[in-house]
Amino acid sequence: MCRIGAVKSKVPIHPSKALHLMLPQQEGHDNSGFAMVMQDLFGIFSGYKDKPLLSLACTQQGAHLVEDYMDSHNFVQLAEWIPVPDKKPNLDIKAMPYYIFRNYDYPEHVDTKEAREELLLDTRLALRKILDDSGEGYVYSFWPDVLTLKEIGDPRDIATYFRLWDDNGCLVARNIIAQCRQNTNYDIVRYAAHPFFLQGYTLCANGENTFFTKNKEFQKSLHRGYIGYESDSQNFLYTLHYVLHELKWPINYYKHVITPLPFEELETREDKDVLLAIRQSLANLEINGPNTIIAGLPDGRMMTCCDSKKLRPVVLGGDDETVAISSEVCGLNEILPNRDTTKDIYPNEREVVMIGNDLEVTRWKQ
Repeated sequence: MCRIGAVKSKVPIHPSKALHLMLPQQEGHDNSGFAMVMQDLFGIFSGYKDKPLLSLACTQQGAHLVEDYMDSHNFVQLAEWIPVPDKKPNLDIKAMPYYIFRNYDYPEHVDTKEAREELLLDTRLALRKILDDSGEGYVYSFWPDVLTLKEIGDPRDIATYFRLWDDNGCLVARNIIAQCRQNTNYDIVRYAAHPFFLQGYTLCANGENTFFTKNKEFQKSLHRGYIGYESDSQNFLYTLHYVLHELKWPINYYKHVITPLPFEELETREDKDVLLAIRQSLANLEINGPNTIIAGLPDGRMMTCCDSKKLRPVVLGGDDETVAISSEVCGLNEILPNRDTTKDIYPNEREVVMIGNDLEVTRWKQ
């Protein structure tokens, strides 16, 4: 069992805020890694919010392969941030030689939102294949206003290595989703670390999905971007993307897809025809097992929901400036000690809880 967390703020926050949210929950993770997705960036990225940001870890040869591909496909580099690591002795981190975060301008011929979204996906998939085939690195995201970092080791040491404890205003964002654990159910590889990202959608999960194989085989036929499957939790992201991005359904139907209501309960609903059609047509996207999900949407909203039996913990709380989601309340107590705890929300098995961009919290019953 792992622990997950997210912070959404009206003012830009530093990754150290997410680390302080996660570290009190240490009994629920095993110090095998740290990963985060930052959205709505400020600091050094504030001037490039509409330009795609490439996040990758690689060797020197991998960097050359990426540069060659981007140049040959008419991407123009605009800015770059390469972290200067703090290489203290005895840090528990399996560091890659290079970490590159690079903004590009779009090729001139790509001028619609839809075409740009598809181009960014295809580019990331192509770069991933190049780096996979050569064994020279990993590419995590290529999207405007989004930065992804994943690493293997002790979260505290990873934070030291990347100077994430130093709140100097350089690396800040309004939305951060994080997890302090590598994927230890399978092989430990960087792609398996939560959160996962696809075309503006970010997701991490605490738990497991015993319908992994059923989900995977169906999803592989739905979209070219549904690849990897280094973790059973990737199913949750791909279904979220499919329901919202491909089918363009409202967010409340996501819960009906992954944890459909029992047939006997459907019969009592006014919307039973719709819910029955969802259950019948997307039965292979139903999930099973104990889990909790935290997700970020392309428009900046965040959400959380649980499995149909509420077998994994989650709590949401905040103040006028910041709202956070955490597997355990001790995380909230660490970063929001002065909040009104009577307003904390412990989502139940039948609801989706959403944090809007104005920090208004909405609860939808399934």
